[in-house]
Amino acid sequence: MKDTQFSDQSAGDTAIFERRESEVRSYCRGFPTVFTRAQGSTLTDSEGRDYIDFLSGCSSLNYGHNDPDMKSALLAHITDDGIAHGLDMYSTEKAAFLETFERLILSPRGWDHRIMMTGPTGTNAVEAAIKLARKVTGRRNVVAFTNGFHGMTLGALSLTGNAGKRAGAGVDLDHVTHMPYDGALGEDVDTLKIVEAMIENGSSGVDMPAAFVVEPVQGEGGLNAASEAWLKGLADLAKKHGILLIVDDIQAGIGRAGGFFSIDGMGIEPDMVTMAKSLSGFGLPFALVLVKPEHDIWKPAEHNGTFRGNTHAFVTARVALEKFWSDDAFYEQVQRKGEHLEARLDKMRRLIPGARLKGRGMMRGIDVGDGELAEAICARCFEQGLIIETSGAEDEVVKVLAPLTTPMEQFDRGLDILESAIREKTAGPIAAE
Repeated sequence: MKDTQFSDQSAGDTAIFERRESEVRSYCRGFPTVFTRAQGSTLTDSEGRDYIDFLSGCSSLNYGHNDPDMKSALLAHITDDGIAHGLDMYSTEKAAFLETFERLILSPRGWDHRIMMTGPTGTNAVEAAIKLARKVTGRRNVVAFTNGFHGMTLGALSLTGNAGKRAGAGVDLDHVTHMPYDGALGEDVDTLKIVEAMIENGSSGVDMPAAFVVEPVQGEGGLNAASEAWLKGLADLAKKHGILLIVDDIQAGIGRAGGFFSIDGMGIEPDMVTMAKSLSGFGLPFALVLVKPEHDIWKPAEHNGTFRGNTHAFVTARVALEKFWSDDAFYEQVQRKGEHLEARLDKMRRLIPGARLKGRGMMRGIDVGDGELAEAICARCFEQGLIIETSGAEDEVVKVLAPLTTPMEQFDRGLDILESAIREKTAGPIAAE
C-alpha cells in the first residue's frame, strides 16, 4: 500500500535521511534530491525532474533501470508464489540460470568453471576467492595491485590500495603484497618485470603468493586499463609458479569493458573470476565466483551465508543472458557506442591542459588532474540534469558509466551536458595536440 502521508507531506524532503541515516552515506551527498522512479537511462525525482543516468548504480545497471522483460519475468515469478529465498537448495530458477550461463557464457569460451554462489555482494565473492586460493595452495600471501579496489570487508580491504578506505579497517591488513599495476610507474616502466623479479628473488622478502588478484580495468582506482600483453604476462607468470590468477570483473565485466568478461579475446583463462554488480541484470544483489573444477575443494558449507544465491536474481539474470548474450548483436552495438564515447571524451579532454583519457569500452573517463575540478564538473552536470561521478585516488577522474542500453540520442545529450560543464568550469580553448 502506498504511504500517502510520506508522498503528500515530505516526498522531496531530505530531513529524515539527515536525521536518521548514518553519516557514512555518500552518493546522496552529491545528488541531494529524492528519486521516485527510473526507466532505462532516466531517473526521476519527487519534483518530476528527469536526470540522465551516467552512473548506473556504479555499473550495477548495465542494462538500465527496469528492463521490461526482466520486470515481467520477475513479477510473474512473484505472482506465482515462486521461491523467494532458498539458501543454497535446488530450485527450478537456479537450474534455469545455471543451464543458461553454461550454454551462453561458459561453453562458447571452452571454460569448465564451477559456479560458487556467495553472499550477495562483490566483496563477499572476493573474500571467498582469496580464502579458496589460500586453501588450494597452502600459501598465505596474496599479490594485489596499486590503485586496486576489491571491497570493504577486511579480507577484500587488505587487497585495496586506497589509503582512506584502508584507514577505516581499525586493524592491521595483513598477508597481502601490493605491486605496481600496469602503467603505475609511467609508460616507460615495465611493471610486470618488477612483479616477476620480486616473486622470483628468494631474498626480495616477498613470500610466494597464493594468488594474483587483478582488475583488468580499475573502476574506483581511476579507470586504469591494463594492456592485453601485461595481463597475459601476468597469467603466464602465475602458471609458471603455481599462483592462482583471480580476475576481479565485478565492475568491468558484463559488457562494460569488453565482451561479457573484460578479458574476452585475450586468450586468458583465469583460475577464478569474481562477479557481482550487473550480474542480476536488474540491480538485485547477486554475486558469484567462477572456479576451475580442480580448485573446487571446499567442504560443504565451508564458505556459506544466509543469502548465498538470490532466487529473484536467478530469474532476471537468466532473462538478461538470453536477451543480450544469445548472439553478437548487443556486443557489437556496445562496441560502437564505446568508440563513440572515446571520440567524444577525447575532444573534451583537450579543453583541460594535461588531462588524459582513461579506461576502455564503455568504462571511460577523463583524468582532469584535480579532484576539486572533477567534483565541480560533476556538480554542474547534476544541476543540468546528468548523474555522473568521480573515481581515482584523489577523485580526479570524471567517470562515465552510462547504461550500455542508453539510446544514442540520449547518450549524446548526456555527453553534451558533460562537455558544457567542462567548458564552463575550465573556460579555456581546446588545447593543441
